[in-house]
Amino acid sequence: MAAPQQPTSNSFKKLQGFLRSRMGQAIADYRMIGEGDRVMVCVSGGKDSHTLLDILRHLQRHAPIHFDILAVNLDQKQPGFPAHVLPEYFEAIGVPYRIVEQDTYSTVKRVIPEGKTMCGLCSRLRRGVLYRVAAEEGATKIALGHHRDDMIETLFLNMFHGGRLKAMPPKLLTDDRRHIVIRPLAYCPEADIARYARYREFPIIPCTLCGSQANLQRAQIKAMLQTWEKQWPGRTETLFRSLQNVAPSQLADPTLFDFEGLESGRIFPAGDAAPDAMGTELEAEFNPAAVLFADGLPPLTAGRDR
Repeated sequence: MAAPQQPTSNSFKKLQGFLRSRMGQAIADYRMIGEGDRVMVCVSGGKDSHTLLDILRHLQRHAPIHFDILAVNLDQKQPGFPAHVLPEYFEAIGVPYRIVEQDTYSTVKRVIPEGKTMCGLCSRLRRGVLYRVAAEEGATKIALGHHRDDMIETLFLNMFHGGRLKAMPPKLLTDDRRHIVIRPLAYCPEADIARYARYREFPIIPCTLCGSQANLQRAQIKAMLQTWEKQWPGRTETLFRSLQNVAPSQLADPTLFDFEGLESGRIFPAGDAAPDAMGTELEAEFNPAAVLFADGLPPLTAGRDR
């Protein structure tokens, strides 16, 4: 396999410059990569991970710091997976790589009932294998190909189906505190990544080899966002900016903001009663828990059920 040729059209150069700039800015804003880092780039064979590897290698050559890149692909033994494609591509472009063979497909098929979406369990198993490989390879950063649209879709999925205001961070410390996960494409729109991948003619491997139905909830969210973007161009970028401009005092989570402590910061005009003098009397007059119990209802506890 020959390495993909760089298109020479002005439209491609403009797109390439845009994506390089966006990725470089995200890396700088979140200090994703530092001097001496060994970055394990997870390459599934899709458009996103191909674009991630391609642009990151360009930044590696031009960055003022030194860092190493290791491309890693996990062969999950899905039926029909073209195991030769990515090794040949990695050889052609001259990037260090490792192919990991782990039959997670059989495990997922055994656990998930026929007709149900396998994506969730498949993703968790894949993540566990990649964390193990990162430790074996001495990788200091694990780079994933999630982009801006993925992050917004995850925000709405968690709100609509999980009751949580939670998205997908550009940089993450894993629960065991052993790995740093980075998402250098955090500022990059999916549509531009797709255009870039078509220009570059990457050897794309579809994520449908397992025969699993698409994640219908995510597909619905994606369709909703695409409709909004057509009706109000720029809406997706505005939504993403909201993730960077959070005001905990304007939400309702008492674990993020001290609502109880607001009284202590209140300024009273001269002659008015101080908070301490009023507080006890007011509590005696109105005890929410007592009112609820009188009505036969259980007391509400803020911050529960998360």
